[in-house]
Amino acid sequence: MDQEDRIALFLDYENLAIGARDHLGGMTFDLRPIADALAERGRVVVRRAYADWSYFDADRRLLTRSHVELIDIPQRMGASRKNAADIKMAVDALQLAFERDYISTFVFGTGDSDFTPLVHKLRELNKRVIGVGVEQSTSALLPPACDEFLYYDRLEGVEIRPARTRPGRTPAPAKPQETAPQPVEQEIELPVAAEESPRDVDTLAVLVAQTVAGLQGSSGGAVTASTLKRTLLRKDPTFNEGDYGFRTFGELLRYLAERNVVELGEGPAKGDPEVSLPESGGPEAEFGLLGSVVADLSRNAGPVALSGLKNHLRRAKPDFSEKKLGYRSFLQFCKAAATAGVVDLRWDPEADDYLLTTVPSRSVGAPA
Repeated sequence: MDQEDRIALFLDYENLAIGARDHLGGMTFDLRPIADALAERGRVVVRRAYADWSYFDADRRLLTRSHVELIDIPQRMGASRKNAADIKMAVDALQLAFERDYISTFVFGTGDSDFTPLVHKLRELNKRVIGVGVEQSTSALLPPACDEFLYYDRLEGVEIRPARTRPGRTPAPAKPQETAPQPVEQEIELPVAAEESPRDVDTLAVLVAQTVAGLQGSSGGAVTASTLKRTLLRKDPTFNEGDYGFRTFGELLRYLAERNVVELGEGPAKGDPEVSLPESGGPEAEFGLLGSVVADLSRNAGPVALSGLKNHLRRAKPDFSEKKLGYRSFLQFCKAAATAGVVDLRWDPEADDYLLTTVPSRSVGAPA
């Protein structure tokens, strides 16, 4: 138990309830998916929800059954309703951070960017901060400030009703005795279905390869799966392998290993393998492709300009991507090929571009 993270959960309940109602097909906010997600991350020792509970009478009973402490913030007639609960929640969180050293993680259920300074302060105090919010009602400023951000609509157990209208758009009045409502609903629902399509796994492969390359360059040592996952979350706190169709992060890594994006080796602990970029079938093959293309182009035109060269490589190999190999740019890939002796790369002020030529002493396509 000493190894478990102790978690304090704070819910800006009005923000979550209204966000779920307005953007998730009128659904009622349910705490269970959040509780299940946090159970995988540690032991929740504090549960508090802030609202004027006279507006959420039915919700109050459900939260009480889940052992949530309800903090009532009554709103006086004519007074601003926005900041009272926010201020109380921020003060309580900071007080808890100073008085309860054993609490290592703070979770804020809100999409309000007003909590961003609080998140920064808690991280200064060496606390881990996780945010939870409805995606369409979450400010773009809040997720990057957190160590991890969970979109409520993507959590396991959240069933979203089909939306009849686009968020924030008033449906146009139907014309009497004309078209039936079915085509209108189809026009509205199709974009929503497109938004819910799985994320691009190729883009994920590029992100993982770049991250592994960066970790290997900065640490000079082995990169474990757990280190890689933490780094991916630092880059994008909303990252979740489930959005790409994988049940676990290990399953994602095995998928990428089968496609030669990464290699997996025995790690320091069971279930935490070492992750590295492939030593064979990786850059050397691509370097050979580059050398061949440069040789073909230079036979008639002389030195080949860097600009436009990548398009020629893609004509020869449509799935070419230097980023899958861990390079952050095509120029970096060409510099690596030059270092390996595959091509010669130099800057030409007159052409205002890099020029590439083949290396005479090297047979085209041979490994470095």
